[in-house]
This record gives sequence, structure tokens and C-alpha cells, in this order.
Amino acid sequence: MSLEIKVPTVGESITEVILSQWLKQDGDYVEMDENIAELESDKATFELPAEKAGILRIVAQEGDTLEIGAVVATIEEGGAPASTDDGKSHQAEAPKTAETSADAPAPTQSDSYASGTASPAAAKILREKGMDPAAIKGTGKDGRITKEDAEKAETAKAAAAGKPAATRAPEVANAPSGARNERREKLSSLRKTIAKRLVTVKNETAMLTTFNEVNMKPIMDLRAKYKELFKEKHGVGLGFMSFFTKAVCTALKEWPAVGARIEGDEIVYSDFADVSIAVSAPKGLVVPVIRNADSLSLHEIEKAVVELATKARDNKLTIEEMTGGTFTITNGGVFGSMMSTPIINAPQSAILGMHNIIERPVAENGQVVIRPMMYIAMSYDHRVIDGRESVSFVVRVKQLLEDPARLLLGV
Repeated sequence: MSLEIKVPTVGESITEVILSQWLKQDGDYVEMDENIAELESDKATFELPAEKAGILRIVAQEGDTLEIGAVVATIEEGGAPASTDDGKSHQAEAPKTAETSADAPAPTQSDSYASGTASPAAAKILREKGMDPAAIKGTGKDGRITKEDAEKAETAKAAAAGKPAATRAPEVANAPSGARNERREKLSSLRKTIAKRLVTVKNETAMLTTFNEVNMKPIMDLRAKYKELFKEKHGVGLGFMSFFTKAVCTALKEWPAVGARIEGDEIVYSDFADVSIAVSAPKGLVVPVIRNADSLSLHEIEKAVVELATKARDNKLTIEEMTGGTFTITNGGVFGSMMSTPIINAPQSAILGMHNIIERPVAENGQVVIRPMMYIAMSYDHRVIDGRESVSFVVRVKQLLEDPARLLLGV
């Protein structure tokens, strides 16, 4: 008796997922609760476990878009394959007869596709490109052809192929030498959602950006003086993000419209600050949320940032950890950005962009001095936030960062 493995419900707003990768092969024995595949929604990537032990029979292929409740695979009852002393599984070999050894037809190419020498994803590529599995050396277990093997073979075939001289296109003067290959990749569900939301924000909000600059020397001096003691006591480094988060939370209390949002014909104000932190993950930008950031200390914020960033890099963020948020901070400075106009993270009404720190000459008390300066930029929805509020908010953030004692004293 077999058990159907279906796409589970992963969130109220999610109706379909993409099967991004099989972690097991067709015919493999799997244990109960062992992860067999990775599914990707428009918000996160999650693993699909086996609901019982048995033999895996794959139904859906890598890259397929599946609705919630669709059958991904089945698991048939059966024990783990017997193993020899050297750990390799063995099967009884049927005795050869005159019919099977002499009269049986040689296997065809289509037989090879289904023989188990190629993974389901690899077999699909080979069939589409008309390639012979026998001509490809597999790097998988027991010589199995993996998806990567098939893709490399396809690339090599395309590079080696050439048109006959009679049909070759005429030479173009000053044509660049070397390979001019192109490749196509299907948009991931996450990338589709990011694209859709960014365009929606640009089209449906009255977005405007205000800029300022911050002298980072006071914070840099404070970090240099106490970073070792801070890490020794709290077990986490003292970064810039905790200072910015604290400054933003203080400013949000004074200018609550910056943390508000539009719902229908109402403006919703929050008396708390759930700060979203933009993080670059392997499959795209994600924005996990630090809950109640206004009530956290510097070391608690730093620990939350490290935990969420680690989960993002490992594709372990849950949908709950990326839902909500009243204000977003994004740091393009880690990539070297000097200035940008960040796009609002809907349905929020504002986002603050941090940038790289550059030593520049500035005027202080009538003299020119060199200071480590950072440009900051806040994009906001003018339907909710007026110019006075937006500029005052950014100026308040600047004041708190240039005099970090205020953050500690709450003044």
C-alpha cells in the first residue's frame, strides 16, 4: 500500500509552490520524517519530510509549479535494501537464458532514460535535448547522472556544435572573439513576487526620498573603546545596525506617522516598533522582522540580527519571521553603495537606507576636518507622511547617531 505525499499548507496567502530540488532519488529508501525535497514559495524555502518509511516514487519534477494539496510523490511499503559487508546494496541476479542473452533486443535510448541511470531532473533534460545517457559519465551515487551532469553535457554539446561551411553566416567585421553563450533561467517564485511588489509600490504609492548625512565618528569611537568588553559580556559583536535600530525606534515614538500604514480608507498607527531588516539571501532579498525592537537593548538587537541573518543565508526563515513589520532598514553600504533611493517595503510607509562610510572633508566650528561620513536616505509614502514629518524624522535619527549617549540616556 502506498502513501501520497502532498504539498502542505504553508500560509494563508500562499496558493502554490515550486519544487526546487529533490533531496532523494526515485526508488530510494527513506526513513519517516527524513527530508525528501525542497519547496519554494513566494516568501520562503522549506523542506518536505517523508510521512512514513518506504520506497520513494517521484511524481512531480524539479521546477514544477504545484498547488497546495497536489501530489509530489508516493511512498511504497518496503524495507531498506539489503547490504553486503562493504556497505553496498546487492540484488539477486537472474540467470541468463538463450533468449535473454542472445535473442533479446539491445536497449534503446528511451530505455536508458528510464533505467535509473539518470535522476528524474537529468532524464528530463536528456530527453528534451536528444542526448544519450550512455555517453555521459555520472558523478552521482553508483555513477548516477545528476542534473548538473546533464546541464554540463548540454553546454559542452552546444559549444562543440557548429554550422556547415555552406550555411555559415558571413563573417562580421571586427566581430568579438571567444564564446558568446547565453543561458536562460526560469524566474523563481520568490523573484516573481519581489518584482511584482516593487512595481506595485512604484505605481500605487506617492513615493518620495529625503537625504541627510551622518558623522559616524562618535559611534566608531564608542565601538572601538567597548567592542571587546561588549563581546566578552554578551557574546555578540557590536555593529552599526543596533545603533540605527535604536535611533529609528526613538524617532518612531516622536513621529508615529512614519511607522503607520494605509488599510482601505484608514491609516493604522502602531504603538510598537517591529523593525524589518533587509538581508541578502542566496535566492533573493528577504526582510525578516525584529519584533518589539523598541523594547530591546543594543545586545538583544545584535543577537536578533545575527540569528535572522544566519537563518536567511541558510534558507531557514519561517513565513512568520518575515510577516509584519512597521518600518524597514536596509544597508547597501555593505556592498559599497554611496547613495541610493530605497523602495518602500509595502504595506509599510517608509524605509531607511544606510550607505558606506567614507572619510570626507567637512566644516566643524569654522575649520575643515576629515570625518567618516555616511549618507542616509529615507523613502516614504507621501500619502501618509508629510514633508515636515519625514525630514524631522531623519534629522532626529542623525542627532541620535552623532550623539549616541542620547540613545543610552533616552534624551
